[in-house]
Amino acid sequence: MFCYPYSFCGELVKRAICLQHVAFEGPGAFADLLGSRGFVIAKHLVPKVGLPPDPGDLLLVMGGPMSVNDPDRWIEAELAFIRAAVERGRPVLGVCLGAQLLAKALGAQVAPGPGLEIGMTPIRVTDQGREDPVFRTLPESFEVFQWHGEAFGLPDGAVPLASSDLFPLQAFRFGSNAYGVLFHLEVQREGIEALCRECLEDVSKAGQNPSALLHRAEPHLPRLHMVADQLIAHLTAPVH
Repeated sequence: MFCYPYSFCGELVKRAICLQHVAFEGPGAFADLLGSRGFVIAKHLVPKVGLPPDPGDLLLVMGGPMSVNDPDRWIEAELAFIRAAVERGRPVLGVCLGAQLLAKALGAQVAPGPGLEIGMTPIRVTDQGREDPVFRTLPESFEVFQWHGEAFGLPDGAVPLASSDLFPLQAFRFGSNAYGVLFHLEVQREGIEALCRECLEDVSKAGQNPSALLHRAEPHLPRLHMVADQLIAHLTAPVH
């Protein structure tokens, strides 16, 4: 059973739980955006320390180089944890591997995609996305930062929000406050540098080089963080 310690010294405390899978893929810009809204962020490196007692007031599930289909015990435990958080109406945001975990927790399949999608890539908002409270505010097509090779199916009852040429499903919403995004709105310069350093083989496989990848992406980061802000604003709105 989840428990929610909501107060500290008599004052209401809003808690964001961040599930990380590797140390170099943290919440990035999401941390600042949540902090500016009064959230205290607790990070949990799940493969090493396990899951927290509860998902807090908002659950953030980050990326990682592993697959949701790996046989590790912590993956099954995390899938159940995410599923329970959605069922209890907690706002949930899954990013890259986190989106794949969210999709699988909701019953969808996750499998290798047609290739690696790394760096700045154009995506398009779907017709259903045009009715979404967040994605309807975005341009019809815009570039996002990507780093993945697996794709997820659409969970039953979910709404497809965006697509790319290589990966037809880039984002989805389940209910009103669970979002899965395959791309990285939160990424900062140091996050790109860390990915290039820790996952250099992916860069080579994608036919890119770290300096060109960073040079291409860096001018887009402020705009990506603006989109991240809109998403966090929706998930932290009083209705949730």
